[in-house]
Amino acid sequence: MRDQRVATYLDRIVAAHRETARADTRRLDRLIEEATAQPPVRGFAAALRSIAGLGVIAEVKRRSPSRGDLHADLDPAEVARAYERGGAACLSVLTDREFFGGSPADLRDARRAAAVPVLRKDFTVAAADVCDARIMGADAVLLIVATLDDTELRDFHALAGELGLDALVEVHDEAELDRALAAGASLVGVNQRDLVTFEVDTTRAVRVGRVLSERGDDVVRVAESGIRAPEDAAVLARAGYDAVLVGESLVTAGDPASAVRALRMAGAG
Repeated sequence: MRDQRVATYLDRIVAAHRETARADTRRLDRLIEEATAQPPVRGFAAALRSIAGLGVIAEVKRRSPSRGDLHADLDPAEVARAYERGGAACLSVLTDREFFGGSPADLRDARRAAAVPVLRKDFTVAAADVCDARIMGADAVLLIVATLDDTELRDFHALAGELGLDALVEVHDEAELDRALAAGASLVGVNQRDLVTFEVDTTRAVRVGRVLSERGDDVVRVAESGIRAPEDAAVLARAGYDAVLVGESLVTAGDPASAVRALRMAGAG
């Protein structure tokens, strides 16, 4: 019963985004024109490639569908500055309002406050979403393989590249990894959280990462979800990951800068 309840909830999130996309009457050509006219991006994948040791993508996250409020009244700029002081290579900012309490304003405020690249963390289900990421100031966009068909995945990935955005292509298993690589992904995130049960499987990233090492030596590898302590980061660094994306444990930390620093040190060991 629990699995069905969570699955239905996740279906509702995706359905809500697709409904919004269907109601969007803006012309795509004008959105692309506006996105193309934005100031230069900060290279997201390049930042992860250049950092020594394990990079940390630190997330600005107000709430979670599974846990409720985490830090509902956070100041995105203040949090972003703390993450940067701790040595975060990049930021991730939730912009979904209904389910995560985020907004494009959170992303803009965080990006203005720090000099590192920023990922728009949201459900990308339409080409307009890719354009909106660029327009609101993101340097990278999230493409979740489980929520897209192969044509969407390929087209959105190509559009992101045309607009100068990096695309973090998120997978949960080996089959999704095959689809990501077939779409040309060069920045892959392995999410340890099961999309159906919402449970974290701490062996998932190690297992899928092993396959990724065999099939994509030039791919930047990011481990996501379930990274709660420096020991978790150390395991993932040994598994060959270039970076970890961490949200809940950082946004709820009393000293976010020190928490990021501890992850970085663990990854260096």
